[in-house]
Amino acid sequence: MKTYRASRTINASPEAIWAILTEGRRYPEWDPSMERLEGRVASGEKLKVFTKLSPGRGFPIRVTEFVPGQRMAWTGGMPLGLFKGVRTFTLAPRGGATEFVTEEVFSGPFASMIVKRMPDLSDSFEQFADGLKRRAENAR
Repeated sequence: MKTYRASRTINASPEAIWAILTEGRRYPEWDPSMERLEGRVASGEKLKVFTKLSPGRGFPIRVTEFVPGQRMAWTGGMPLGLFKGVRTFTLAPRGGATEFVTEEVFSGPFASMIVKRMPDLSDSFEQFADGLKRRAENAR
């Protein structure tokens, strides 16, 4: 199992941050590692994520958890759970600000083999959190 995580205290409401997280077509405006995101960010919807780490390659995922203003999860991987990635986005109000956490856990019988061939995602998680913070705080 492999995990990537980033967190930020953002001076914006959970609702304002949620609005940014659910406007998928605008991700490339604030997330430096995102080429594009296709699909509607909503409960049960299928998305396709294109990142600069894997140019031109789309990663199919599904929105598997969707609690507006609080928590969302995107799940993708291989059939039968052979390899699975679950990325969560969590928002918690903190006295006028919001604690934002994003985390991705890769698991399954093939995880160790696949993760060895993947690029290190640490920087892209930090850039995502920084970009979201800038976007939310500058929108006020």
